[in-house]
Amino acid sequence: MIQTKYTGRKRIAMMASRNPKSEAVYEQLFKGLKEAGFILTSKQPDIVISIGGDGMLLSAFHKYEHLLNTVRFVGVHTGHLGFYTDYRDYDVEELIENLKMDTGAKISYPVLRVILQLKNGEKLVYRALNEATLKRFSKTMVADVMINQVHFEQFRGDGLSISTPTGSTAYNKSLGGAVLHPTIEAMQLAEIASLNNRVYRTLGSSVVVPKKDKIAILPKHNDRYSLSVDNKTYVFDNIEAVGFQIDQAKIHFLATPKHTSFWERVKDAFIGDVES
Repeated sequence: MIQTKYTGRKRIAMMASRNPKSEAVYEQLFKGLKEAGFILTSKQPDIVISIGGDGMLLSAFHKYEHLLNTVRFVGVHTGHLGFYTDYRDYDVEELIENLKMDTGAKISYPVLRVILQLKNGEKLVYRALNEATLKRFSKTMVADVMINQVHFEQFRGDGLSISTPTGSTAYNKSLGGAVLHPTIEAMQLAEIASLNNRVYRTLGSSVVVPKKDKIAILPKHNDRYSLSVDNKTYVFDNIEAVGFQIDQAKIHFLATPKHTSFWERVKDAFIGDVES
C-alpha cells in the first residue's frame, strides 16, 4: 500500500503490510506527516518508512534498491519480531517528531551482490540484504565452490547460503553460522545439510569471506535449481555459475535517537531478559 500526496520538504514513501494494525499505523503516520509538511510520495523518496515486520522492510529494500545511494530506510514494527525496525506501532508521534529534527544522519550496512551466469550467455544481477541461497530441485546438489578463484571444495548436499552481516542472524544462524556485526564488511558461506563421509568431504562449517574476495558456485549437473534472494525465489534450468561479493552500495537506515544497537537487537531477538 503506497499513497502519494504533495505538501513540502523531505520526500517520504510509506509501505505497509496488509493487516489491520499496519494499516492503522499507516493512516496515523500519513495524517501526522501531512500535517508536518512532508511530501508523501512513492517517487524518488528521501526516506522510506516500512510498516510491518522484517519481511516488509525487505520488500521496501528491493522496491527502492535502485536508489540505495540516496534513500534512507526506517521501520515501524507491528508484529512479533522486527530485527530491522526501530519503532513500535505506539511510537508514531515520536517518529514524526524525530523526522522533523532529522539532519540526514544515517547508519549503513553492507549489501550482497549476486551475479547469475546462465549457459546461454545471459547474465542477471541481484542484490540481497539478508542472504542468497542456491539449491537443486530434484537431487543432491553437487557444485564446485571457488573463493577468490581458488577451488575451495566440491560441495555435496542440499544447498549453499551466502549471507550479509545483518543476514547472519537470519537463515545463516539456523544453519550454524556465526553472528557478524554489520560493521564487519564480509559475507558468510554456510552449507545446507552437506554430505560428509569417507567419499565426500567438505569443510562442514561456515566460512567468513572478506569484502575484497569473491565466491563462485559452479553446479556440476544440468538440472533445475532455485536461487532465493531474500524473500524472492527464482528458478533456472541452465546455470553456469553464481557469483557473490559485497556490493559497492550499502543500505542506509535513518539514524535517530530511537535507533537500536546491533547487539541490543540480537539480545532482544534471541535471548531476551534472563533472571540471574
